[in-house]
Amino acid sequence: MPSPVVGPGRRTAVLTVMCLALAVVVGMLASLLVAVPGMARDLAATEADLQWVMNAYGVTFAGLLLAGGALGDRYGRKGVLLTGLAVFGLASGAVVAIDDVTLVIVLRGVAGVGAALVMPMTLSIITAVYPPESRGRAVGIWSGVSFGSALLAVLLAGGLLEAYSWRSVFAVNAGLAAVALLAAAVLAPASRAASAAPLDAVGALLSVTGIGALVFGIVEGPERGWVHGAVLCGFVVGAAALGAFVRWELRTPHPLLDLRVFRLRGVSAGSLIITAETLAMFGFFFLGLQYLQEILGYSPLRAGIALAAMAVGAMVFSPVAPALAKRYGMAAVIGLGMALIAAGLLVLAAVVGGSGILGFLVATAVLGAGVAFAATPATEAIVAALPADKQGVASALNDLTRELGGVLGIAVLGSVFNSAYRREVGRAAEGLPEGASDTARDSLAGALHVADDVGGARGAEFAGAAREAFNSGMSSALVGGLAVVALGGAVAVALLRRVR
Repeated sequence: MPSPVVGPGRRTAVLTVMCLALAVVVGMLASLLVAVPGMARDLAATEADLQWVMNAYGVTFAGLLLAGGALGDRYGRKGVLLTGLAVFGLASGAVVAIDDVTLVIVLRGVAGVGAALVMPMTLSIITAVYPPESRGRAVGIWSGVSFGSALLAVLLAGGLLEAYSWRSVFAVNAGLAAVALLAAAVLAPASRAASAAPLDAVGALLSVTGIGALVFGIVEGPERGWVHGAVLCGFVVGAAALGAFVRWELRTPHPLLDLRVFRLRGVSAGSLIITAETLAMFGFFFLGLQYLQEILGYSPLRAGIALAAMAVGAMVFSPVAPALAKRYGMAAVIGLGMALIAAGLLVLAAVVGGSGILGFLVATAVLGAGVAFAATPATEAIVAALPADKQGVASALNDLTRELGGVLGIAVLGSVFNSAYRREVGRAAEGLPEGASDTARDSLAGALHVADDVGGARGAEFAGAAREAFNSGMSSALVGGLAVVALGGAVAVALLRRVR
């Protein structure tokens, strides 16, 4: 099916609807970050449980994105988009009635399946209706929304949590999914690839298995021990499945992802940049919102407002980044963006545990600007490097790097934090009643509960030590994120020196 012929006014409407659908699935992950402290208390969830509440969504989301893009190319992007919104909305709404953390994790995984159908369709429909000369600005707006909507969702969730429980976050996201579904049904044009290959089900299964097993090992390592049989099994299965995925994709005549596309500098560099910056950002979100609420004592709404400077930076600079990249070169603009992200993380690592908020606000504003300059040209580099009939997979590859970075950010940086926190709080818990040490290691909320039970001067002393352990773990995680950003940025800029 050829690209639909759409007038300027209709293109704007389509862009608006696609950004709404994108905001729904991105906002779900971000808004839940604000609800994590409440979920920890109500569901008696450990730090590892909380990571799985976040990552069950991310694993299925990331693992099935390529399959979602391929399904849209083959069977029609509009139909796949509507199906994904329906699955996402139903799974999110069902959580409202659930009290068991395991069932919440399962439903989060189902919602991730729906999101994997939605996100690649939003960008592929945009690129299908916009001509090349105006596509860069449209992609810039999409990129800005993909980041800015996450922070706006944090504000929305914070407002809800002022008056309602964490369940309201799921209810509102289900409602927004219904609105996006109705709007897309009316306004989104039908499109598909001129010719589509059979769906690579084996590749999809291997990708989900590999990512899921790898994340399992990373998340469970600090709690079970890095040499625990289940953790080692997770790493072995993950490595084997991802290795099999690579071999299968290189040999099958109809691959889910033709790995040879990474020979293109735009694809490889763009994917590396997006993975590195989202890894750092989502690791920061996961810990930063807990820091604001549990350490600084902010309400959920105030915690969201504290991140507003980041949203402003991202949304202001994302639309202008493509023009700057065209004038000065992608390497220069992306290098600037990654340098700003690294600088923001460095400032954050230094101010964690301080008494003021000014340094935190300055650092997050710098982070927002850095993401705009790094991610927007990187997205355009991926999309522009592949032909029109592969826009579904091109969009899914772009989204995959984002979601994979988010999953790894929560898993890897969360595990760096968890290892440091458990070590420090374990030392402080020596001499406390039996079982108290294990409860304190599970999460900061558990440690503060133990401090309340102990009471008196000893309880206050332990509460302070637990908060210091949190700050130490968070600083370690931020430094880890800085290292990933610096290394990824250096490699990508070297690859992009010849790309204009």
